[in-house]
Amino acid sequence: MEYRYLGRSGLKITEITYGNWLTHGSQVENDVATACVRAALDAGITTFDTADAYANGAAEEVLGAALASERRESLEVFTKVYWPVGPKGPNDTGLSRKHIMEGINNSLRRLNMDYVDLYQAHRFDYETPLEETIAAFGDVVRAGKALYIGVSEWNAQQLRDGQALARANGFSLVSNQPQYSALWRVIEPEVIPASIELGMSQVVWSPMAQGVLSGKYLPGAPLPAGSRATDEHGGKNTIKDYLDDQILTNVQKLRPVADELGLSMAQLAIAWVLQNENVATALVGASRPEQVAENVKASGVKIPAELMAAIDTALAPSVVNDPAKTVSPPTRVA
Repeated sequence: MEYRYLGRSGLKITEITYGNWLTHGSQVENDVATACVRAALDAGITTFDTADAYANGAAEEVLGAALASERRESLEVFTKVYWPVGPKGPNDTGLSRKHIMEGINNSLRRLNMDYVDLYQAHRFDYETPLEETIAAFGDVVRAGKALYIGVSEWNAQQLRDGQALARANGFSLVSNQPQYSALWRVIEPEVIPASIELGMSQVVWSPMAQGVLSGKYLPGAPLPAGSRATDEHGGKNTIKDYLDDQILTNVQKLRPVADELGLSMAQLAIAWVLQNENVATALVGASRPEQVAENVKASGVKIPAELMAAIDTALAPSVVNDPAKTVSPPTRVA
């Protein structure tokens, strides 16, 4: 497992991060979730990502329990704040000072930790002054409850505005957590250049495009039993837009590329995002421990330029790269 720096900071994180968005506390039993975390540790992953909204706090509890026996200083733990949590009242959401301060305290309680390494704004909040949000994050850092601050799915101008305010408050934003894959490239035209300019790097989610780039979904074929596409608890909705026969046909064109590199198609998808130097880490989840062991084989892979070009050619008709699609919801509860 190789490490990369998180933005223009001194923090090193594993270039594959274990994330528990759609699994812990909802889709996977706690003992299986714990086994997946143990498999991640055994594979050399020390960086873990969660959020208060995942399973309404249960994901943080499961992750905290699974990591309880580990040396805290040897881990990098990320969580997030923004989406509705708890009883989901009017102040249980967004990036107000009230919600950020209560959010970090509740996240630390659920994780059973004194601090998180990275605390992230899960989306941009159009209903709270940015000055209030950034000042609150600065106070979280000064209180020692988070070592670094990042954001998620902010556009280029939001990153610039946020970084200017952060620096005026005595700290810096170090990262952005966007969706990014060989199929979904909306951050390439504007967000990545702005991030390089600002000293921020990407913590990317869904590098396998909700599993479609694994190649297991075939055009015209029934959906695999037990797959995300058949899961009624949330997975089905997140993947549906990718289950287009033309997209699935183009994805199958990547199989010879994966074979030439000695990789599975899932490993190729993860390795592809890691070729971008502004990507610090790829978030990878799992519903079975053996998936973790396979995913980490993407670490350290170098894809030659000619094969990167072959991937571009194969997927070109299906790639989404419109920067306008980097957008946070207009209201907190959308």
